[in-house]
Amino acid sequence: MDSLKDKTAKGLMWGILNNGTTELLNLIIGIFLARMLSPSDYGIVGVLAIFTAIAGNLQSSGFSRALINMKNPEARDYNAVFWFNILVSFAIYIILFFCAPLIAAYFRQPVLVKLSRFVFLAFVISSFGIAHNAYLCKNLMMKEMAIITFVALTVSGCVGITLAFYGKAYWSLAWQQVVYIFMVNIGRYYFTPWRPSFHVDFSPIKRMFGFSVNILFTTIINTLSANIMTFIFGRLFPMKTVGNFTQANKWNTMGYTFIMGGVSQVSQPVLAHVRDDINREKRVFRKMMRFTAFLSFPAMLGLALVADEFIRITISDKWASCVPLLQLLCIGGAFMPFHTMYQNFSLSRGRSDIYLWCNILLIALQITLVLVFAKYGITVMVGAYSALNILFLIVWQFIAHRLMGLRFIETVKDICPFLLVSAVIMVAVHFLTAGINNLIPLLLTRIILAAALYFIIMKACRVKILEECIEYFKSKF
Repeated sequence: MDSLKDKTAKGLMWGILNNGTTELLNLIIGIFLARMLSPSDYGIVGVLAIFTAIAGNLQSSGFSRALINMKNPEARDYNAVFWFNILVSFAIYIILFFCAPLIAAYFRQPVLVKLSRFVFLAFVISSFGIAHNAYLCKNLMMKEMAIITFVALTVSGCVGITLAFYGKAYWSLAWQQVVYIFMVNIGRYYFTPWRPSFHVDFSPIKRMFGFSVNILFTTIINTLSANIMTFIFGRLFPMKTVGNFTQANKWNTMGYTFIMGGVSQVSQPVLAHVRDDINREKRVFRKMMRFTAFLSFPAMLGLALVADEFIRITISDKWASCVPLLQLLCIGGAFMPFHTMYQNFSLSRGRSDIYLWCNILLIALQITLVLVFAKYGITVMVGAYSALNILFLIVWQFIAHRLMGLRFIETVKDICPFLLVSAVIMVAVHFLTAGINNLIPLLLTRIILAAALYFIIMKACRVKILEECIEYFKSKF
C-alpha cells in the first residue's frame, strides 16, 4: 500500500509539474504567436482540429488505453499495437488527402486544401510513438514524460514563432503542430526501453478488441464534443469569430488540462491496481476527487476572474472579443477534470461500454443544445454548452454509485467546500480590486490576493489535502 501511495504521489507530482511546465510554455508561445497572428489565422487552423483529432482517435483505436489497463502487458502486445497504429494511420491519411478539397469547400476556404494535407501529417508521425507512450503511462514514468513535453514544446514553439515573425501566418501554426509531434516521438523512443520488432503478430489486437472498440467510439464522441462548436462556427460565422472562440477555448483548455492531465495520467493505472478491493478503491477515488477539486476550482474560477486584463495585457486588445467566451468556458472548465476522473474509474473497471454510452448521450445533448441556441448567437451558445457539461456530472455520479456505492452526498462533501470557498474568494477579490484602473497592477493584485486568501482559508480550516501536499514536498526538498 505504501509503495502504491508513494508511486501515486510521485506520479501526481510529476504529472502536475509536466502539465504546469506545458501550460507555462504554451502561455509564453501563445502570447508571441497571438501578437503576431490574426484571429483569422487561428480560425483557419482551428477548423481542422476536429479532423486531425478524429483521425488520431481512429489511429490509436483505443488500444493504448487497453495496454494501460492490462495487468502485465508483454512486448508482443506493445508490438501489435505499434504496427496496427501505423497501418491505420497511413490508410486514414490517404482518405483525408483526397477529402481535402471537400473540407475546403465546406468552410469556403480554398487555402485549406494544401494546409490540411500538411497538418494531417502530424497524426501519421504520431502513430510511431503511441505504443511507446502507453508504456510510459503504464509504468508511471511521469518525470520522463515531463522532460519530453518540455523539449518538444520548446523546439516547436521556436519554429512557430520564427515562421510567424517572417510572415508565414497560419502556416506557422501548422508547422508548430507537426514539429511538436516529431520531437515528442524522439523523446518517447529515447526513454522507453521497449523496441518494436518486425515479427508482427496481431493476435493481441483480437484480445483487446472488445475493450478497445468501445474506447475508440467513445474517444471519437469526446472529440466531437470538444470540437463541435468550432466545426459549426466555421460554417456559420466569419473566420475572425471562429478565431476568437478558438483563442478562448485554447486558454480554457490549457487551464483545466493543467489539473486534468496530471490526475488523468495517474488515476486509471492506480484505480486499476486497487479495483479488487472496493472499499480501498472508493477511498482512493474520493481522495483523488478532493485533490482535483482543491486545484481545479481556484485555478479555473481565478482564470475567469482575471480573463479581461490577462487577455488585454498578453495578446493585446485585438482579442478582447474572446474575453466573455473565455469566462463562460472557464466556469464549465472547472468541472471538466471530474469528467475525466469518472471516465477513468469506469475504464479501470473494464466498463468501456459505460464510457461509450455516457459520452454518446453527452454529444447528442450538446448537438441538440447548439442547434437550439444557434439563433441567439455565439455567447449564449457557449454559456449553454458550459452549463450542460456541469449538469452531466449527475449522470456519471449515478454510474459511480451503481458500481462502487459512491453516494451523491459523499461527492458533494468532497468537492463543494472547495467550490464555495473559491467562488466566494473570486467574487470578493473582484469587488475589492474594482477601483484599480491600470491593467498590470490589477492583474497582479487579483492573482496574489486570491491565492493568498485561498491558502489562508485552507490552512485555517486544516484541510488535509493541503497538509499532505506540504508534508510531501518537505520530505522531498
